[in-house]
Amino acid sequence: MARCSPPLLRRLFCCAAKSASAAGAGAGGTSKKNIVFLGSPQVAASVLETLLVASESPDSAFQVAAVVTQPPAAKNRGRKLMPSAVAQLALDRGFPGDLIFTPERAGEEAFLSDLKEVRPELCITAAYGNILPQRFLDIPPYGTVNIHPSLLPLYRGAAPVQRALQDGVEETGVSLAYTVRALDAGPVIASEKFTVDEYIKAPELLAILFNLGSKLLLRELPSILDGSAKEKAKPQDDSKVTHAPKLNSDESWLSFNQEAKLLHNKHTHPCYCQPTLVGWPGTRAKLQLVNQNGEPDVLEIKVISTKACASCDKTRDGNEVLFSGNSLLIPCGGSSCLEVVELQLPGKKVTTARDFWNGLRGQKLLKSP
Repeated sequence: MARCSPPLLRRLFCCAAKSASAAGAGAGGTSKKNIVFLGSPQVAASVLETLLVASESPDSAFQVAAVVTQPPAAKNRGRKLMPSAVAQLALDRGFPGDLIFTPERAGEEAFLSDLKEVRPELCITAAYGNILPQRFLDIPPYGTVNIHPSLLPLYRGAAPVQRALQDGVEETGVSLAYTVRALDAGPVIASEKFTVDEYIKAPELLAILFNLGSKLLLRELPSILDGSAKEKAKPQDDSKVTHAPKLNSDESWLSFNQEAKLLHNKHTHPCYCQPTLVGWPGTRAKLQLVNQNGEPDVLEIKVISTKACASCDKTRDGNEVLFSGNSLLIPCGGSSCLEVVELQLPGKKVTTARDFWNGLRGQKLLKSP
């Protein structure tokens, strides 16, 4: 029984780790290589699913011997402890609960001891969300390989997809790289490029890149498991490094003094998809609602979908928000205009800009100073 597994998972299963590891022996008595998978959110669960399906093939050279993920977290109104998406997927697939490890930190002695008992020959990480110490990295003889959703050395860090969209990139991708102690700095085994359109949002792009990463991983696994990948892996060019630090809640507010294109790019990385942030409010903005008596009141909205216009010639002054077509027209910096197509008021459902505008009943809408 894994000492770092939560009581809920420990109660669900009583299989012995050694017998589960032995179950994947191939035909003719040839043992498959043990892989340990580390990941937490839904995008990582899709990678685990790919590995589990591939491992079930009769000619597969590997088996998933253990899964490592973040501990259960309190979710929903009842604040009930719920397993991560990766843990839930593993449980749904009938994976032994005592081989689902959930350490608070990957350097815990009990966890490292349990990991050594599994005898992993390779570890694979995908959005795990925990720093791996050198004592961990020293365990698997074929190393630890990470699926990172950027074209390394670009966007090293916790929020590569969100930061890339914020910067308005036209191309990004996914990299398969060896893990070293420096953040996302290991040699790159392979990468795959992906063209970005201006309307794609972070959750969609994350899913696409991890799907590409899963296919890239399966393609490269034979060379990783025979050791030849280490010879062909290319060191990263440190002179080209860019960073993608974790997002914080202050970044959710839009400032209409900036150009509309910049705000649209910021909106396309809705940060509630960031697995390390809980309760992220989305992209928010403040407007002024002026009633028939001329009395202003602050109105907070959550911005759901937007477009960017280079010019904003429909506004009568620099502050008034108008409606045209199906969008609110909010004047921004550089004479540009942000078109808000969908929005959400506090405690309300998502609505179209047209329905919101009709509900104003003649009240005036201004940019918040």
